[in-house]
Amino acid sequence: MKKFILLLSVLCLSVTALSARGIPIPVQFGEQEKLEIVQELPDTDDFLADDGQYVDLACLHKRISIMWIPVWVTGEPKLVLMKKNVADTYWEVDDETLEQILKEQNLDKDDLLSLGFFTRYGGKILIALIVGFLIWGMIPSKDEDEEQEVEAKEL
Repeated sequence: MKKFILLLSVLCLSVTALSARGIPIPVQFGEQEKLEIVQELPDTDDFLADDGQYVDLACLHKRISIMWIPVWVTGEPKLVLMKKNVADTYWEVDDETLEQILKEQNLDKDDLLSLGFFTRYGGKILIALIVGFLIWGMIPSKDEDEEQEVEAKEL
């Protein structure tokens, strides 16, 4: 366990040293918006944006991430329209229009809004494992204590 803590410390120090030298290390902390296409819509005039690109249904949610690992979802996900090839462009639609699109395409809103297991719980499980290993590493084992007592008696 001491090797694990040493390795983790060296990794943190090397990231800090590289960042100080001007080498960019992409580390994200804090809240961010995440867009994921959940249903491709047909390429018809009904789903054509003003600039000639087609749109799809996407799920928009906000989450707190540490180094791309989602730790906490901060808001309820909602459905938006998003351009196919542009990652950061989306339009919020009113509930009536959204219900009409879902009805025409035979889609279930709850299925489209469900987030994956890793997005909901993956970061929490990972952090719990790391904290558990750190606590486990701090607890001395009985074998080491017995060996030290035997060595002390032999001297």
